[in-house]
Amino acid sequence: MIEMFVAGIALDVRNGHPIVLLNDESKRRALPIWIGPAEARAITQALENHRPERPMTHDLLLNSITALGYLVDRIEINELSSNTYFATIFLKINDPSKRLDTTKPIDSRPSDAIALALRAKASIFVSAQVVSEGTIATDQEKDEQEAKDFKKFIDELKASDFKNSRGQAD
Repeated sequence: MIEMFVAGIALDVRNGHPIVLLNDESKRRALPIWIGPAEARAITQALENHRPERPMTHDLLLNSITALGYLVDRIEINELSSNTYFATIFLKINDPSKRLDTTKPIDSRPSDAIALALRAKASIFVSAQVVSEGTIATDQEKDEQEAKDFKKFIDELKASDFKNSRGQAD
């Protein structure tokens, strides 16, 4: 799993649909996920730390989770199938004296999981497979340079650069 962070909300220039953009820590990969307008509003409110007078849906969900003695441990965006992303919210009992694995997975749409994670200050993880299939490069120049550097390294590699099992060069 790769930890990612919400970079923001954008609009698809082709159709005006909202997109939540996730970035990896290096900001070299972006994962765009198309979402609905209500979820975009919920994510934007969480990013701006906006607290409505009355709880909105994701606030209500977090309040319910907390009232039941749980906390949002993390979310995972773990599958991409037929252009649809799948996520899991992991709840954990909010009691340090419990030594058992008390994590409960809950199936979710990524947009709802992200809105909840932001409110709960929980980590957002994305599976390596989803990152591989769904991300776009945001620093193409750096990626190309690293590929050239790696190819040069491989081309210049000699057998004498390796040590045998006795720690001696062959």
